[in-house]
Amino acid sequence: MRDWWLRTLLVLQRPRPVFVALRDDSKQSLGDRSEPVLAIVLLAGIAGVLATGTAGRLLEDNDYDGLLVAVWAFIAGGIYGAFGYFALGGLLYAGCKALGSQGTYRRARHVLAFACVPIALSLVLWPVKLAVFGEDVFRRGGSDAGVGGDVFALLTLAFVAWAAVLLVIGVRAVHGWRWGRALLASSLALGTPLIVALVLSSS
Repeated sequence: MRDWWLRTLLVLQRPRPVFVALRDDSKQSLGDRSEPVLAIVLLAGIAGVLATGTAGRLLEDNDYDGLLVAVWAFIAGGIYGAFGYFALGGLLYAGCKALGSQGTYRRARHVLAFACVPIALSLVLWPVKLAVFGEDVFRRGGSDAGVGGDVFALLTLAFVAWAAVLLVIGVRAVHGWRWGRALLASSLALGTPLIVALVLSSS
């Protein structure tokens, strides 16, 4: 299990060997990486819900305080992360299967999880964001509504883009495919959230 915790960090520097190791579908390997996968999914889910418009107005409700915001982020993040893990994992599995993959749905989910380590890592922005803007990050029209807020938004997008690149690297490494085939196999999992985000932002 210790090896998989180390690989959770290594995927940020040398991703290929980490994804190649996911080819091992033995019970021992699956059990050893289950806890790191759970942690990644939870942390990425928390990062995801904190980036939503809902989080940006929580403190406008007088029933909420800092503690309740933390509880909300944990619970909603768990739900958000689990949904993304199974839904996007299913899309990744479908995309890979369509291009000839013999891998399992579980392996596709694990590839997705390790690709999402940068999204989990994006939580490091939050202590800085809170130090700069305080509780305004949970209210509309606060001090984070200007250029400073845009900088943090761009940094968050950079972490998401990093995760997208890792996903393609992961699919390529696990299957031994060429870049074009790996990108095409990843397109369902990458494109669906983008389309949903565009639809929601325009509504």
